[in-house]
Amino acid sequence: MKQNKSYSSQINRRQFLRSTTGATLFIGISGMLPTFLACRDSKEVAEQLQKHTLTPWVQLNEDGEITILNPAAEMGQGSMTSLPAIFAEEMDASWANVRVEFSPQESAIYGSEGWGNNGKIMLSAGSRVTKGYYPIMRKAGAQARYILMLNAAKQWQVPLEMLTTEEGYVLHKEDKRKISYGALVPTLKIPETLPDFSEAQFKDPSTYRLIGKDLPRKEIPQKVDGSAQFTMDIAMEDMVFAVLERGKRHGAKPSLQNESAITSLHGILKVVTLEYAIGILASSLEQALEAKRQLQINWEPSPASGFNSQEIYEDYEKMLDDKEAGRVLTEIGTVATAFKKAANLYEADFKNDYIYHAQMEPLNAIVKVSADLQNAEVWVGSQQGFDSKLGVPQILGIPPENVNIHLQYLGGGFGRRSMTDFVTECALMAKEIPAKPVKLMWTREDDLRYGAFRPLTLQRLKAATDTNGNITAFAHFVVGDGGNLVASGIKNEHYNIPNQYAEWREANHGIRLKHWRAVGHGPNKFAIECILDEVAQGQKMDPVELRRKLMVNAPNALATLEKVVAMANWFGPRKSGRGRGVAFLERSGTLSSGICEISLDQATGKIRVHHFWSAHDAGIIIQPDNVIAQIEGGILMGIGSVLTEQITIVNGEVQQSNFNDYQMLRMEDIPDSLETALIPSTGSPQGVGESGTPLVACAIANAFLDLTGKKLRHLPFLPQRVKEVLNT
Repeated sequence: MKQNKSYSSQINRRQFLRSTTGATLFIGISGMLPTFLACRDSKEVAEQLQKHTLTPWVQLNEDGEITILNPAAEMGQGSMTSLPAIFAEEMDASWANVRVEFSPQESAIYGSEGWGNNGKIMLSAGSRVTKGYYPIMRKAGAQARYILMLNAAKQWQVPLEMLTTEEGYVLHKEDKRKISYGALVPTLKIPETLPDFSEAQFKDPSTYRLIGKDLPRKEIPQKVDGSAQFTMDIAMEDMVFAVLERGKRHGAKPSLQNESAITSLHGILKVVTLEYAIGILASSLEQALEAKRQLQINWEPSPASGFNSQEIYEDYEKMLDDKEAGRVLTEIGTVATAFKKAANLYEADFKNDYIYHAQMEPLNAIVKVSADLQNAEVWVGSQQGFDSKLGVPQILGIPPENVNIHLQYLGGGFGRRSMTDFVTECALMAKEIPAKPVKLMWTREDDLRYGAFRPLTLQRLKAATDTNGNITAFAHFVVGDGGNLVASGIKNEHYNIPNQYAEWREANHGIRLKHWRAVGHGPNKFAIECILDEVAQGQKMDPVELRRKLMVNAPNALATLEKVVAMANWFGPRKSGRGRGVAFLERSGTLSSGICEISLDQATGKIRVHHFWSAHDAGIIIQPDNVIAQIEGGILMGIGSVLTEQITIVNGEVQQSNFNDYQMLRMEDIPDSLETALIPSTGSPQGVGESGTPLVACAIANAFLDLTGKKLRHLPFLPQRVKEVLNT
């Protein structure tokens, strides 16, 4: 850390505890952390912290053990390591002495800045965890180091400027004295004021010991030996089990016909009627599921009644033919004038069906409501949300401070577990049997049929070129439900196109929708990058050369393209029977370019991805190996979604029920190789969890165009669809 003798920005302890920056930090005496964890009201927390000089972020024991609290969900993306590593780097802590635990779910203390006007939130979605918490954890770690150095300076009666730190020790620069962090605990005093560090006072990146290194992930040993706790693992005394029958159409209202017969079944404790479901409370999960099978329910028509997902595209086409404009998303220059002056025009429609999150751990939660209905405890694996109490206070009609969330590991999220429906359902069921923990289980069939899908859309793209083959105008129209779920990723900020226009036209069919990994970037970048290759084909130009011209004013984007072109030897010899496709996009601040190589079985219509190369500029990389794992996992998930995954709806009913008819990517279909490069950068960390996934559809479609000269424009690329395209 670069020291500055004059700390110009000082804040007192009370202000610090109530800081809106999220960088609140104190060091506490060993054994005091449980006192803090028991405090749920933010005011009470502040009072306890002042009384006990206890920290929200870190606990230091006399033996030198350091416990850092992680405010984010851990769903395999490595937050239990990446965020503490940022903190420990600035604290100059010994990584071997670091333990990590989940923080309380209190956004006033542990939140990071949200989107728009949402204020501080705890939300592990949108690839925002490292990006959002990087400045908070840096500052908090630096302030911890400052407190320890200040205490050592007082103990040794030397100026603070004479001290430095090294891996868990405070050192005197001249006489080489040193004292461990743990040894400072017995006499530790919290200063009345703490520095609000500036960029110049943080560590020089050239001295990093942890950031940018491949550290062993803190939670992996627990996952290997089985001690890592998911909500599915939790069993409690007197636990009651709950299941819901939600029907086959989203939003349909039920009328139970045989309630007395159900309540007379062995182990059935109660039947609960909700607006859209019938709930069963039972002594065991098996009893609850058996009762669910025997339910006789009449369902009223729902908003989804009569909807057929594969027929709706004709209606969407008519909506686009309508001259009435939708909601404008982008308007740069004068597109209409540019189209009139164009030498060549290109137009194409692109479609994508619904797809399902398919997270491996079924949705489940545990809620215990107090006997007086005024307090609740929740155990859940959640991606958190804009409400750190997950909607439970509103459902139960109690203050947020009366709800205690015990965050658990979660077995896959992809956006689905940023919804709180399964948590609030559990709270409603638990309210029916106070003082007992209630565990709500969604079966795979429940989640697939009553899931929340990535939206179905139709996109119409138009491009114009001048006599030199330069793209002069670009228009993008999207029809679908979900607002930003279909509109994200529609801008072309890294392409030098002088005239651009984009708009969204809303369609609603009563189908539940949710963010799916990379949200609208998957369908939108698919359409954008594919029409660019169609333009390149029409202009007899190499697709890479086209993108090079478009990126003339975007050197960082171009660097990712040049890197992946070199990795794949794009301009080198090609293997017979193989096609290659290229794509570029930005997602969550990360710039990404990808190239894939495919082959095709023309008899069956099956596409095989052999190689996938990608290069990414994601700012400073906290954990390189983990970032690569996230990107490559996203690419594999993308391949499955592009080649096999599809939800179809007939008369409002989801036709798929489980993994027998919702096909996931199989081991035999993974590429022969995945190669990922990270571009060195000094910029702030950007989001990487969703940067690989949306590269896939456009790269595969462009490789298919390269191989066959034919255009794939409807996701997923099912074998039958591929054969139909080949025969046109």
